[in-house]
Amino acid sequence: MQSRGDYSNGFHELEPVEEKRVPGFSSFGRAKRRSNRGGAPDTRDGLANGVRVSDQLGEQKPLETQKSPPPCTDFDVAYFHSYAHVGIHEEMIKDRARTETYKEAIMQHQSLIQGKVVVDVGCGTGILSIFCAQAGAKRVYAVDASDIAVQAKEVVKANGLSDKVIVLHGRVEDVEIDEEVDVIISEWMGYMLLYESMLGSVITARDRWLKPGGLILPSHATLYMAPVTHPERYSHSIDFWRNVYGIDMSAMMQLAKQCAFEEPSVESISGENVLTWPEVVKHIDCQTVKIQELDSVTARYKFKSMMRAPMHGFGFWFDVEFSKPPSSPAKTTSATSVASGSSSMSPSREGYQKKRSNPSDALVLSTSPEAPPTHWQQTIVYFYDPIDVEQDQVIEGSVTLSQSKENRRFMNIHLEYSSAGRSFVKESVMR
Repeated sequence: MQSRGDYSNGFHELEPVEEKRVPGFSSFGRAKRRSNRGGAPDTRDGLANGVRVSDQLGEQKPLETQKSPPPCTDFDVAYFHSYAHVGIHEEMIKDRARTETYKEAIMQHQSLIQGKVVVDVGCGTGILSIFCAQAGAKRVYAVDASDIAVQAKEVVKANGLSDKVIVLHGRVEDVEIDEEVDVIISEWMGYMLLYESMLGSVITARDRWLKPGGLILPSHATLYMAPVTHPERYSHSIDFWRNVYGIDMSAMMQLAKQCAFEEPSVESISGENVLTWPEVVKHIDCQTVKIQELDSVTARYKFKSMMRAPMHGFGFWFDVEFSKPPSSPAKTTSATSVASGSSSMSPSREGYQKKRSNPSDALVLSTSPEAPPTHWQQTIVYFYDPIDVEQDQVIEGSVTLSQSKENRRFMNIHLEYSSAGRSFVKESVMR
């Protein structure tokens, strides 16, 4: 990650200042960041952006003409290109909590998938599309803008499913499907849930093709935040410089803080690092959410510390829920996946329980610190310097997450915090 001397992202005891955005062209890599799979046009192997499936299926009743899609920028091209690397897909597929929960969700909703038409948004290697075909889908449109679509077509062919799974190489905004669909499935979640802005592609697919009352998997998503303490990380990154082989190198500490904590950190913490019950930043109903809602999300929070400890920053994580539409008569099984249900930390909150359509049988994939580990881990926004808090001390303020104007796949984070008569502001960019 790049360090910028003219941009400080520490907590400052200042009045709120105008948010800064970091321009530039940054490559996406799975080791640090996830990328979207709905991308740049390519005509290799006959998979062309804007391909019409009516040529393969026979005449279909055309859907209403859509308005022109947003242009594909250079940032988008780099973003999509990163998903052509097999290592990214290997990491996702090897995440058992992620992949097995999706497979179980498909089987739980088999009665809504069997004999129906499915769209897989950002299909990657095609594994979710194949799960849907195995569950009895009549037809699956596997859409991906990355060059991985070429391999996805070969994977589908090797499994004898070319008659059911149609791979479309292009953005969801550009490809043409000349029939309505019954189901949309997508693994769209980025770090901190909204990083990458891939949910917009799911919304586009919903508005273009999904039948009224159709199924979307996952159906809901909830982003949480809470104050965290992490003395081991701070000591490892910062206090190390106080004494290096007997030499006082504390002059390095300020630069070390900027390099270590300038941008949000994707890492794993445990429930012991969390100082309070979490608060909901954003709850998303995939049936009704609008793209405009994702341009900027603001939430106010008020925490009460459960212990006396140094507060090193705020942690963020999310849950996604796989529920049938409210009017659907389909039955769900009582099976429980390795990641089903959130940690004891999240669902015990009364406010969170009210968000669920049916808490007793909803299948949930959680990235909470107390849930089985996933490749998303948790996202931590660190302060440059820890803030000591007492037990029962109130911590309140607001957080705003907004898409960068320079690159919509980057996320600006604006945090305001006050406690014990002191107020702070932190601005950061997730890129």
